[in-house]
Parts: sequence; structure tokens; C-alpha cells
Amino acid sequence: MKLLLITGLQESSEDIAKIIREAGISIFSTSAITGFKDNAMENLLDHWFSSGTESYNSVFVFSFTEEERAAKALSLIHEFNRENDSRFPVRGFILPVEASVY
Repeated sequence: MKLLLITGLQESSEDIAKIIREAGISIFSTSAITGFKDNAMENLLDHWFSSGTESYNSVFVFSFTEEERAAKALSLIHEFNRENDSRFPVRGFILPVEASVY
């Protein structure tokens, strides 16, 4: 089992949903988040919350899924980003699940 994480701008929500469907992932969760981009090179520990002037409405998607489906999602994200040159690409991550309890 893997933990698949996907982030992107809110405008990419429908594209992310399509990627999830094409990867065969039927169980997932989403959350609306605000992303910040601050290119200042200051110590992040000095500020718990970002003080950057640029904020973006984003979406965060996560799913506990099989390794093959997670890998398929990353492949589809890579393809999507290659076809849609954007300053804010969709990002995907796969993390191992060491243990679980049901």
C-alpha cells in the first residue's frame, strides 16, 4: 500500500479528478488549501505562517492505494504537465505506508 499525494491549483481540479479516474483510484480524499509562494530566502522558522504576498487557491488530494495505481497516477501527472506548460504544475508524490490498522 502507498500514500499518493497530489497538489495543484484549484483550476486544475477537474484535470486532477480525470487523472485519479484514469489511474483506477476510486477512493480518495480532497481538501481545498491556500498555497503561498515567497521567494525570499529567510529562515522559515522565524515565521510559522507564510508572509509571502502571493497566495493561490489550491487543491490537495490523497489516497491510500496500490503501488501500481499510484505509479499510474504519477505517470499521468507527468504527461499532463508535459502537455500543459504551466508556471504551477500539478505535483504528485508517493510515500510508503509502513504499517496500518483497520
